[in-house]
Amino acid sequence: MAWHEDLLVGFDLETTGTDPRQARIVTAAVTEVKSGEPVRHRAWLADPGVPIPAETTAIHGVSTQRAAAEGRPAPEVVAEVADAVRGHWAAGVPVVVYNAPFDLTLLDEELKRYALPTLVPPGTSPGPVIDPLVLDRALDRYRRGKRTLEAACQVYGVALDGAHDAGVDALAAVRVARALALRFPELAEADLADLQSRQATWYATWAEDFSAWLTRKGSPDPSVDPSWPLRGAARLVG
Repeated sequence: MAWHEDLLVGFDLETTGTDPRQARIVTAAVTEVKSGEPVRHRAWLADPGVPIPAETTAIHGVSTQRAAAEGRPAPEVVAEVADAVRGHWAAGVPVVVYNAPFDLTLLDEELKRYALPTLVPPGTSPGPVIDPLVLDRALDRYRRGKRTLEAACQVYGVALDGAHDAGVDALAAVRVARALALRFPELAEADLADLQSRQATWYATWAEDFSAWLTRKGSPDPSVDPSWPLRGAARLVG
């Protein structure tokens, strides 16, 4: 059975900010999907222990007050989310993450923050991971326009009702991944190990090109981490 026809797990975080090394988890979702339909869904609301900026609340809808009143302690949430992701990896089930280096790096940083076991146990590699953003950039390289999840949903005909809800985005990411596999036969035919390696290469190539573009634009910090699916962890990919 091709990977896109088997069980896939969508994973998404909504957070306090845009820097994965500093931001905290506010909500998380892990959604098991078969044939494009959810079969099991887990969701978390955390009290991040820091204020949630108003501009971030405007995106995902969770205020500092609500997180403090309704959210569970962050260390508990972080540990459970990481256990869920690791469990699927251990079973060989692909975890679908749109822009994986953001969400997976942020989760790993949260684990370190609370002195919990790292996301990737020593001596192992992360994955399998399917990153629809990486696939879309590589397979439809010259398409103009944004590469956000919302834009990808429009391109690949995926309904997105309530963007920036972790559960909605997790399911949408899986459906975009399946749509990509249906549109590009070479992607559907790839085995997971090969696809993992290809995504790491494609991401590194994109990072190099984007760094060069930033340099031409005069950016004071044009370097883009080429590591995938976690930042600063290229040695783990394989």
